[in-house]
Amino acid sequence: MRRVKRNHPDALRDILARNIRLLRAQNSMSQETLAFESGLNRTYVSDIERGVRNVSIDNISRLAKALGVPAWTLLKDQGADSSA
Repeated sequence: MRRVKRNHPDALRDILARNIRLLRAQNSMSQETLAFESGLNRTYVSDIERGVRNVSIDNISRLAKALGVPAWTLLKDQGADSSA
C-alpha cells in the first residue's frame, strides 16, 4: 500500500475520516453512492476517508446530510466520551 505523505497531521481530520467510514458502512453505502448523494467527487470522498483532505464546513454539511446525521456528529470523537 502506498503511504500518503501528510503536510498537516491532525487528530480532528482522523476523527472525521473514521466517523464517515463508519457511518457509510452502517448505511451500506459505497463511496460512490455517498459521493453522489452529497454532490461530491468519489475520489474526494476517498481522500477524506483517508484523512488527506482539509474539508470545508460546507462539505462536512453535505456529507452529514447524505449520511442522515447532524454535522457535529462527524467531528465527535466517539472514544472521548463513552457515556454519550
